[in-house]
Amino acid sequence: MNTTKVTFQNPEGQELVGRLELPADRHPHNYALFAHCFTCTKNLIAVKNISKALTSNGFAVLRFDFTGLGESEGDFSDTNFSGNVADLVAAADYLRAIHKAPTLLIGHSLGGAAVIFAATEISEVNAIATIGAPSNPVHVKHLLKSGLEEIEAKGEAVVNLSGRDFTIKKQFVDDLETKSLPETAKKLRKPLLIMHSPQDDTVDIKNAEALYVAAHHPKSFVSLDGADHLLFNKNDSLYVGEVISGWAKRYLSTEERVDTSLRSKHQVVASLDAEDGFTTQMKVGNHYLLADEPESYGGNDFGPSPYELVSAGLSACTAMTIQMYARHKGWPVENVEVHTSYDKKHAEDCENCETDSAKIDTFEREIRLTGNLDAKQKERIMKIADKCPVHRTLHSETQVISRLIE
Repeated sequence: MNTTKVTFQNPEGQELVGRLELPADRHPHNYALFAHCFTCTKNLIAVKNISKALTSNGFAVLRFDFTGLGESEGDFSDTNFSGNVADLVAAADYLRAIHKAPTLLIGHSLGGAAVIFAATEISEVNAIATIGAPSNPVHVKHLLKSGLEEIEAKGEAVVNLSGRDFTIKKQFVDDLETKSLPETAKKLRKPLLIMHSPQDDTVDIKNAEALYVAAHHPKSFVSLDGADHLLFNKNDSLYVGEVISGWAKRYLSTEERVDTSLRSKHQVVASLDAEDGFTTQMKVGNHYLLADEPESYGGNDFGPSPYELVSAGLSACTAMTIQMYARHKGWPVENVEVHTSYDKKHAEDCENCETDSAKIDTFEREIRLTGNLDAKQKERIMKIADKCPVHRTLHSETQVISRLIE
């Protein structure tokens, strides 16, 4: 994907650091703003995977570190929940000034509570999604249980969260007490998607119920059955990203900002950052998808491999050509099923067959026809299959002309 490091200032003048991820053609239909979980950072693997799924569906995503976390400036011990909300508003201001204001807010855990509050201050937001969010920010106090008495007595305490020590001050706890999420959600009146795992042992599923009851329609709930709170399983986080993408498009305008100089020349754009291995963002026509290599080859298997995409083109073109011909003839072809695979195989008839290294690119194609067809019709259809445009292209002399885009 196209990932750019960005910086902007919070209301206190401290520099916050984020990553802006764009879809393959760099022309997103909407901008999304992501709020990470309590004491997490923008680089949590779940945050990356959710962002990847969103960009593969045409969104741009800004994920950033809250004040005092990750690469951002500031002392975490001096922050509070209100500061997190202010950071989100500052991030939205940055997007509005440099690119386009966010229309979608996504928050994980306490970040889910933060985006609901922030949505009341960002007028362009038309959809909000929460993941494992508490029904009230004060829920975080149970994570601080080991240090609450010390915080009350001394004004601060060092609390261990997820294996790391953080200094929490009394003003943080006091700030949580002032925030009523159900009341804010009730007044929000914007589409809300609540995603939560019944097995979440950090934020109980009852929080999702309370949040859902408080919010007005349109509101939706999706169960993340089997997932843990931090979505460590990549399939869970990718699923979350795909669901949010599909849901949000119902409430957002997806009319794209078209770069006619590029669009008039090319039907496909592929984009791959150095840190993404083989996982490649693609825009194919008006559709976004991922390409990848299988895990056995060092990839993540997040999408089809390049040769699988070529095979897919051959299969699709074959099926279309056969059905078009059958309709023209009035033949009863109810269904065409085309199975195609690619490999390099020894040539059966070539000048260098005695050489072990003599191999040619081979597509194996099997076709299943459903319908009341006689033998002659089937034989004719098999000949027509070889006339599909992609098949003919693969058999013809082709050329690839490459130019560097400055």
